[in-house]
Amino acid sequence: MRRLLRLLSLRVRLLLLTATLLLAGLALVTTVVTGQLERYQLDRVDTQLRSFTALLAQMPATAPTAPSAPVVTASPAMIDPALDLIGAPYLVYLDGGGAVVRDVHTSGLDRATLPAPGALRGVPADGAPVYLPGADGTSRWRAVARPTTGPDGTAIAAAPLAAADATVARVRGTSVISGGVLLVLLTAAGWYALGRGLRPLRRIEHTAAAIASGDLSRRVPVDAAPGTEIGHLATSLNTMLGQLERAFAARAASEARMRTFVSDVSHELRTPLFVIKGSAQLYRMGAVTGHGDADEAMRRIENEATRLTALAENLLLLARLDDVSETHLDRAPMDLRTLATDARHDLRALDPSRPVELTGPGGDGPPGPAPVHADEDRLRQIVANLVGNAVAHTPAGTPVRIGVGTADGRAVLEVADEGPGMTAGQADHVFDRFYRTDRSRARSGGASAGLGLAIARSLARAHDGDVELETALGEGARFRLTLPQLRQG
Repeated sequence: MRRLLRLLSLRVRLLLLTATLLLAGLALVTTVVTGQLERYQLDRVDTQLRSFTALLAQMPATAPTAPSAPVVTASPAMIDPALDLIGAPYLVYLDGGGAVVRDVHTSGLDRATLPAPGALRGVPADGAPVYLPGADGTSRWRAVARPTTGPDGTAIAAAPLAAADATVARVRGTSVISGGVLLVLLTAAGWYALGRGLRPLRRIEHTAAAIASGDLSRRVPVDAAPGTEIGHLATSLNTMLGQLERAFAARAASEARMRTFVSDVSHELRTPLFVIKGSAQLYRMGAVTGHGDADEAMRRIENEATRLTALAENLLLLARLDDVSETHLDRAPMDLRTLATDARHDLRALDPSRPVELTGPGGDGPPGPAPVHADEDRLRQIVANLVGNAVAHTPAGTPVRIGVGTADGRAVLEVADEGPGMTAGQADHVFDRFYRTDRSRARSGGASAGLGLAIARSLARAHDGDVELETALGEGARFRLTLPQLRQG
């Protein structure tokens, strides 16, 4: 049975459950109503019979003198109207020995259906009503007996229960028919109501099927009121679907970034490996004969090996920075002014023709104190990348300004140049790994792989800071390192 129920739809199961409960309720109501009606009929008959026996017990029974004398002497024309008026009872007098002295009944009662004398003698004379079977065995009677006030005898009043039973049967039949009609109508109404009630669930099913087919943008229509169970379910499902869509989008973006990263790494590794392989092949083929040629080949191999080493170290650093729990920072109190001063010396050493100015943040006033609690070596790496970026992407002799101090409660070090600047599209990707604004630019050294700014931002964020860029085409670029300020005292 359970297996069969599991095969049925929720709508059918709910309808079967409600129909079963309704049928049980109708059956209970019918049983209670017919039982109460039958009890009422019996109480009414018992009340009448007690009244009759109380009257009969006060009236003396005149026994016939001859054995063959007739028991019923009254005329039916006189007896029938009177007895029919009071419910057509069967009135009987028994003598002390239990023999029938006199009995009275309407002519409409067949004597074969009357209670047998033996059954009448078994009726208790205390006025308690009892059931008696008819002599033919098909009818039921209700009888009450009391002792007479005259000679030793018993007065009995009995009434047939055929009319009461017919009334109860008619009520029971009417209840069954009307209950069946009501059950059919309510089942049809329930089928329609359940169909409308379960319509949001069908929409949820269709939405789930569409999502399973790959349409992650689908949402469940919220047709029900927000306070209902269906409304809560639809809202929760839409929230979950939004999270799933974002998770899948993030996963797709991560996979795309990984493919781009692998492609860029492969591209960066391929050039130095080709140079090393080509130089080695030339040497093996005997093309490198002179001492100077051998030195040049070794120099190229050494340069490309150095580039590979720098690239590998940068990739390893980025991998460590991606997992902050594994990033080890040797923090200590320091001042960014030290890094700014060293950066100015580095710029002059790289390009003596460049004017280098040391100012406060934004070029306002002299450089100010910028105390931080940070790893000095990592911060020097950030500043070196920013300085190297300014040298690599601006013409020789382009002025550079280094600003240091505090702004908005944070320590700031900025490197601003007056070079060609970048477009908005270039600025959006300048911190991406392996991104270069000039793809045709010759590469030399690890920084040219397009990892310098990505490393700088990752290191800054590991210090709870950031590296920001302000630029416009033809207006130069300003890279701004911000870090939490170390509170003194």
